[in-house]
Amino acid sequence: MDKKIFGISITAALAGFLFGFDTVVISGANLPIKELWNTSPWFHGTFIMSMALWGTVVGSIFGGIPCDYFGRKKTLFWIGVLYFISAMGSAVSPDPYIFSFFRFIGGLGVGASSVAAPIYISEISASKYRGRLTAMYQFNIVFGIFLAFISNYLLKGFDGANDWRWMLGVECIPALIYTLLVIRIPNSPRWLVTRKNDEAQALKTMEFLSSKEHAIEKLQEIKDAMAASLSTERLFTKAYSRPLMLAFLLAFFNQLSGINFVLYYAPEILERAGLAAKESLFSSISIGIVNLIFTLVGIRLIDHLGRKQLMKIGSIGYILSLALVAWCFYSGASSTLLLIFILVFIASHAIGQGAVIWVFISEIFPNKVRAYGQSWGTGTHWVFAALITLVTPIFLDADKGIFRDNPWPIFLFFSLMMVLQLLWVLFIMPETKGVSLEELEKRMRRD
Repeated sequence: MDKKIFGISITAALAGFLFGFDTVVISGANLPIKELWNTSPWFHGTFIMSMALWGTVVGSIFGGIPCDYFGRKKTLFWIGVLYFISAMGSAVSPDPYIFSFFRFIGGLGVGASSVAAPIYISEISASKYRGRLTAMYQFNIVFGIFLAFISNYLLKGFDGANDWRWMLGVECIPALIYTLLVIRIPNSPRWLVTRKNDEAQALKTMEFLSSKEHAIEKLQEIKDAMAASLSTERLFTKAYSRPLMLAFLLAFFNQLSGINFVLYYAPEILERAGLAAKESLFSSISIGIVNLIFTLVGIRLIDHLGRKQLMKIGSIGYILSLALVAWCFYSGASSTLLLIFILVFIASHAIGQGAVIWVFISEIFPNKVRAYGQSWGTGTHWVFAALITLVTPIFLDADKGIFRDNPWPIFLFFSLMMVLQLLWVLFIMPETKGVSLEELEKRMRRD
């Protein structure tokens, strides 16, 4: 793999690190903020804790617009600025209203990064390495989550009642580093050709990324794909129905696996199984470690086994582990056994959906509408993530939840949904491993 492209891809993928860090760092500030501002449970949940999530929904849905008009590079740069402003503003906020506003700003960065970073990496990568490089975005998300937990732990007791401000403000450092690094990466050559009609700069960029001979060949391939492509740039047309359906279902099944349900509520779920609060928190860290390790495994295998094969493996792991988690709750099995099956579930996600989702969605849309297609897929992902996060208390609330006594039906439902995912993977999902983006565009039209 070319070290130059690898370095550029890692720089773009660092948007994922800020994504993961920003999403989870709020966990350390949760209780101190609740005590400081003494807000109602409704206000705390709907605004203070959820505003970043709603910013993510907005950022993902509309993130394709700046990607197309200003370019992938400039969008990535301003995403870094948003993270920096959000971290600084959240850390010094004098009241819950200003705090919620700055958390929303950070959410915009998260949502937009899930659009811009995967398509940028996919557009500069060679076909045989595209999956591995684009999946680095997912690895950085998981790594950011892991370091956010460690950062919160290290800053606990640093400045007494103001610990939470340091926990949130420390994100300014990686945000600033990332923003400065992005200045040095080139524009996407495919964006330069399809949106700016700047063939000279595109050729120069491709020569910088590979060789002159390969650059000329690749430029001609992009131009041929443009000439053969549909004249319309509107995404929601019959011509693009297949990639729209594929992106929607992949994102839909991603959330109907229950991954956010488990990650966000792991300590509470494990406490229901009989672990003490401290033990459940420690066990949650083991979930993060397994997620990190098997994300690396998925990245290593995605260009060897292919996207479809990883999804098969992940789907089977989902079905078995979720069914066994449901059985543990139903039968009252030991908490140790339950934790083992949850870790198998996390590993199944990391090696399957976790590794594949950002790669696959960034590949299947034609050059002309790739940014908007990415927004469609990631928007679907975040809307369902928000809905599942919001309705979870209805099922788990200790006093009024539908399954407050025993949540086994929830896990059985997720397991059955993964049976549907496996059938979708086996009979509908195409393989994109090792195929150029322009060839994929032809296949989507032909098929």
